[in-house]
Amino acid sequence: MSKVLRFTGGEDFYSGRSIYQSPKEANLFLSLGNHVDVYFPPSKRSRISAPFVFSEDLFEQKRQDTIEVLPDECLFEIFRRLPGGQERSACACVSKRWLNLLSNICPNERSSGKSQNNLDPTCGGEEVSSEDDGFLSRSLEGKKATDIRLAAIAVGTADRGGLGKLSIRGSKLSHVTSLGLGAIARSCPSLKALSLWHLPSVGDEGLLEVANGCHQLEKLDLCQCPNITNKFLVAVARNCPNLTDISIESCSSIGNEGLAAVGQFCQNLKSISIKNCPSVGDQGIVGLISRAGSALTKFKLQALNITDVSLAVIGHYATAVTDLTLASLHNVTERGFWVMGNGHGLQRLRSLIVTACRGATDLGLESLGKGCPNLKQLCIRSSAFLSDGGLVSFMKSARSLESLQLEECHRITLSGLYGLVVGCGDKLKSLALTNCWGFKDFDFGSPQVSPCKSLRSFAVRNCPGFGDACLVALGKICPHLQQVELSGLTGITDEGLLRLLECCEAGLVKVNLSGCINLTDQVVSAMAKLHGRTLEVLILDGCTKVSDLGLLAIAENCQLLSDLDVSKCAISDFGLMALARSSQLSLQVLSVSGCSLVSDKCLPALKKVGRTLLGLNLQHCTAISTRSVDLLLEELWRCDILA
Repeated sequence: MSKVLRFTGGEDFYSGRSIYQSPKEANLFLSLGNHVDVYFPPSKRSRISAPFVFSEDLFEQKRQDTIEVLPDECLFEIFRRLPGGQERSACACVSKRWLNLLSNICPNERSSGKSQNNLDPTCGGEEVSSEDDGFLSRSLEGKKATDIRLAAIAVGTADRGGLGKLSIRGSKLSHVTSLGLGAIARSCPSLKALSLWHLPSVGDEGLLEVANGCHQLEKLDLCQCPNITNKFLVAVARNCPNLTDISIESCSSIGNEGLAAVGQFCQNLKSISIKNCPSVGDQGIVGLISRAGSALTKFKLQALNITDVSLAVIGHYATAVTDLTLASLHNVTERGFWVMGNGHGLQRLRSLIVTACRGATDLGLESLGKGCPNLKQLCIRSSAFLSDGGLVSFMKSARSLESLQLEECHRITLSGLYGLVVGCGDKLKSLALTNCWGFKDFDFGSPQVSPCKSLRSFAVRNCPGFGDACLVALGKICPHLQQVELSGLTGITDEGLLRLLECCEAGLVKVNLSGCINLTDQVVSAMAKLHGRTLEVLILDGCTKVSDLGLLAIAENCQLLSDLDVSKCAISDFGLMALARSSQLSLQVLSVSGCSLVSDKCLPALKKVGRTLLGLNLQHCTAISTRSVDLLLEELWRCDILA
């Protein structure tokens, strides 16, 4: 130290001279403030021209004396001997190199010592099971979907119950390749469900490791993965005997060979959906259904290049199918549906959905009605050839049908609807019509027939020709309706709806009149008086002629009402006050969205009504201030408020 300061150390006291050539050089070691009373004689500060030189060799030597100099083989041997998952996870956080090495260690390559390696200190020395049961679920979306994250998931979930479900939703920012999926395959043998969407960079290489390493796989979902081919599908069919659910969409490289392998090896397959795969043809569907049809229960085909041959095989071999969906099969003709119905193999079919299939004609549907004796639900969309006669004939043959939905079937008229309801027997419970433009509002003059006692739910959505005459005809033959939906029908008025309400003897429970702009307080008051004791849900969204008088009738008569929607109606603060004064009303959901006449004056009423509310919609109520909304949020803490 004396050499540094040029001080011999022989004197016990400081002689008065500065130990620095320049007193201000003390600032290199000590910062003195202005309050320190120390005198330094003025002297010029010395100039330091020589910089400090650090020895590069010294630092290089220290840098080399680390564990990083070990080759991957040595690190691999070290990592596989780590005692538990906590240690492996800690090491994985050090660097990407260590993470990649740890993710390459298979469970059977880990050192299995019975000493303290399997003991968790938090369990009091109790042995912790290392068996992977697949309890964990992980999902990656967008830019978070990368190989690094997949490697981290592989390492982190191995000793925490095992990864059971992995979902990857890719995008242009995703960086998932076969490397990340390979890490999952090596570290997660417990994987049971795998879903891959929008991953064009993923090919067979990594997925073949999944097929060879994840033998417990039960569900497989592939969407827009063009580089995945039949090779992977064959491998997963051979190595995953527990596979029960497969969904393939927009995978252009998967075709007949893969589906035939699935039919041959997947004996436990219960559900399969194939959509927009141009390489799939009749050969693949025949190979699949002819071998797996006895176990398959749910089957969906959409936008495929198949013909009548596939439907004929389905009608003969799909003996266990209960749910069948056929959509956009443009090469299937009427003959295909006819043969499928006459194959007598769809005895267990309960639900059928047919969309945009030109083969769904009167003759084809009648054949299906005869060949599917246990059919309960039928949905037909975008059928240009189905007419009134075919619909009535189908209903006469399908005696077990309980629910019927028709959408964009423009050849269906009021005559067909009348014949349908009259001839449905005593099974049909629900009927829905959506965007059917064949209805004309005229006096039908229906004959005297026995009413339909089974129909409970009736819905008409956006059918522009459906008016008062249709409601009158419907009311005569459907006296037991409990749920009525008439949305977007600008042609109905108070007179027609009142006739329907008077015919409903059982009492309406749910009523949806959204978008019926010609309805007024008169019919709302009549409905409240006729069905107030049973009405639970009332939706008047967009009924612009309904005002406070209608709310007053609802408050006085509807004892069981729990859900009320008066959005975009002509109600004001007075109507809400009437609701608040009702002692018998216990609303759970109230919507007054878009009611411009509702203001801050209704705040006390909303607080009183809100004692039972679970949901309150105040969106687009421009006369309600932010301060009032804040008070409601503070007061009605149990209620979800939209404002």
